[in-house]
Amino acid sequence: MTLVLAGAPIGQAGDASPRLRDELAAAELVAAEDTRRLQRLCRDLEVRLTGRVLSYFEGNEAQRTPELLDALRAGQRVLLVTDAGMPSVSDPGYRLVAAAAEEGLLVTCVPGPSAVTTALAVSGLPSDRFCFEGFLPRKAGERRARLGLLAAERRTAVYFEAPHRLGEALVDMAAVLGEDRRAVVCRELTKTHEEVRRGTLAELAAWAADGVRGEVTVVVAGAPEPTVELTGDELVRQVGVRESAGLSRKEAIAAVAQENGVPRRDVFDAVVAAKPRQQ
Repeated sequence: MTLVLAGAPIGQAGDASPRLRDELAAAELVAAEDTRRLQRLCRDLEVRLTGRVLSYFEGNEAQRTPELLDALRAGQRVLLVTDAGMPSVSDPGYRLVAAAAEEGLLVTCVPGPSAVTTALAVSGLPSDRFCFEGFLPRKAGERRARLGLLAAERRTAVYFEAPHRLGEALVDMAAVLGEDRRAVVCRELTKTHEEVRRGTLAELAAWAADGVRGEVTVVVAGAPEPTVELTGDELVRQVGVRESAGLSRKEAIAAVAQENGVPRRDVFDAVVAAKPRQQ
């Protein structure tokens, strides 16, 4: 009655651990994001699956979770494998882990490769404190609004992005976070055509304008410490910048207050006081 989360290679099969081989061979039930990729991985690792294999991906995760829970309750050892990296980190698995934990079922992990920490490690950006934001919204307005809420984040941030949306996402990052903000695009990590491209957000947006291919992870430096004198006019200006990027006034005020370490009420009062001058 153990759920085993298996970290799968993000590129080269040689990164798989001996324990992953053992777990694949011994599992009574393997839940795989893509059963064809699982079979390919087993061939590369020279592992013969003896347990039952079920598909477990975003489209059927809600329906399949009860079936996997039944297997765990029956005493089976269930191995969860996604296409690459760790299950439940921007991949299927969260529902199952949460449900198993709620019932007191044993959950363990076979540690393995992660695109998040791999990209962070090679980025050269501060890694003592960081946050992972997964995929940004697909629609431009929603994406800029999300970035606006993150504009004040001091920690290095890691994002996943689809290759066909990378150029647009970098343009929005440059517009909201600042064109001179340092960033790194990691493409095809650990694979034959691995590429790590460093620069400002504006430079990277220009580079990606014609499109890129492969799996992409973006690492962005945290917001700099504020150096501008915090007059009421400056707070109002910063609110205006975020509103023009798509944030509501309430969201913009909250973001500016957090970034500058001042009470929201002070920012709100500055915005209200500026209204008569703007009319």
